[in-house]
Amino acid sequence: MAGILFIISAPSGSGKSTLVAQLRSLVEGLEFSISYTTRRSRGSEENGREYHFTDPATFKRMAENGEFLEWAEVFGNYYGTARAALDHARAAGKDLLLDIDVQGAKQVMEKLPEAVSIFVLPPNPEVLQMRLRHRSEAEHMTEEEVIERRLHQARSEVKQMWDYKYALVNDVLDQAVAEMRAIVLYARGVRDGVTALAEGCRTDPKSPRLRAVLKSFGLE
Repeated sequence: MAGILFIISAPSGSGKSTLVAQLRSLVEGLEFSISYTTRRSRGSEENGREYHFTDPATFKRMAENGEFLEWAEVFGNYYGTARAALDHARAAGKDLLLDIDVQGAKQVMEKLPEAVSIFVLPPNPEVLQMRLRHRSEAEHMTEEEVIERRLHQARSEVKQMWDYKYALVNDVLDQAVAEMRAIVLYARGVRDGVTALAEGCRTDPKSPRLRAVLKSFGLE
């Protein structure tokens, strides 16, 4: 069963990129959509590998021509997913993995409600702040204002997890990877050994794990 669209979103610093990389190493038949962005590359990032880096004028022209499945402005930069990515994955007999923010995810979910949406949560604000600081130090960008802005944004994004079909807490990496793998296999029709794990990640308001995260962010 190819052509399934998986949407993965998370607040900045939640470890989403690490999870996606681990997932792709464990599950075959997943094509990763490389987004377009107007932000500058960081560290060892390469054009065409992590992102397609482009200038604002080119990005806006692509948006006006309807070349994006979704696009959004995040922290002053534009990000977008090319429509051709889904067609390419289907033609290759693969499923497509979208690593996008909540703004873009909403656009895609409205157009393609059958998409399998997954929201990745940090266990609490303290862990998120620590991860943001470590990442900022690695990128040599330790501006306090940027960190505080992303923490504030995270609180707003966490509230939107109920729009997603699944939500998992990235506390213990191996567990989070196992849960994401289970969701993907379950969506493909696999039931043996993954049903309970996948179903346990449904965005159920009664979930003790999800309620604990909400409480830590002062949202319950």
